[in-house]
Amino acid sequence: MGKSARRKVELVIISDVHLGTYGCHAEELLKYLKSIKPNRLILNGDIIDMWQFSKRYWPKSHMQVVKHITSLLAKGTKITYLTGNHDEMLRKFAGFRLGSFQIANKKVISINGQSAWIFHGDVFDVTMQHSKWLAKLGAVGYDTLILINSFVNFILKALGRNKISLSKRVKDSVKQAVKFINDFELTATDIAISNGYQYVICGHIHQPEMRKITTEKGEVMYLNSGDWVENLTALEYNEGQWKIYRYHEDAKAQRIKLSKHARHTLDNDEIFKDLVNEFLATKK
Repeated sequence: MGKSARRKVELVIISDVHLGTYGCHAEELLKYLKSIKPNRLILNGDIIDMWQFSKRYWPKSHMQVVKHITSLLAKGTKITYLTGNHDEMLRKFAGFRLGSFQIANKKVISINGQSAWIFHGDVFDVTMQHSKWLAKLGAVGYDTLILINSFVNFILKALGRNKISLSKRVKDSVKQAVKFINDFELTATDIAISNGYQYVICGHIHQPEMRKITTEKGEVMYLNSGDWVENLTALEYNEGQWKIYRYHEDAKAQRIKLSKHARHTLDNDEIFKDLVNEFLATKK
């Protein structure tokens, strides 16, 4: 797909990519990013999974995602990195700015004259607040489930059957998980309404959503960008309209060809060298 064929989008919001883990669909994300030309990109937390990051596992496709995002800066895209719980180490750099790139913990922007409150969402997670070790243990278990899921899908594909998402099935079938998602959404919207925001935009719970929520205090549009582990989704705003982008429904992006070396794994020296080079490139 040539540059002229890239779809122009005013604002793109992506969260929960979890680069550096087995569950990350980096190649699919890279195809999506190569299919669009965003004016503004907001990375809403858990982009690089620093909880589970291992130098033994950093495929070239993961680095290519980083490279593509940094290349967007040179093309005029404004990029904001909002920190999440899996990349919380970056919170000490909140306020950092370099050209059209910035790091923050939350962001309020104006969209067509209305205010949008954007943040990752882990602040509402009681487990995160009081038992971080338990949350990290859960993250490891989740990544193991993703590995098992990959093996199951390999077998299903060989049998000519459709892929399944074990983690999504677990979430959908466990009442406590459904309650957690509902409580999360209501908490976010209550605070947004109290502060006079028209939009509240989160990530964290890997549940893409876009709906107007009305309470006794008022109403607000709640949006969640989903993730690139289970759902492969993003939020897009263009020409006055919001939509949930779903990679599995985008045939054009799926047809984009990537380098044959995209699946190669970098060694430790290459990881460090590439990360340093990409950082230096943004300072030029």
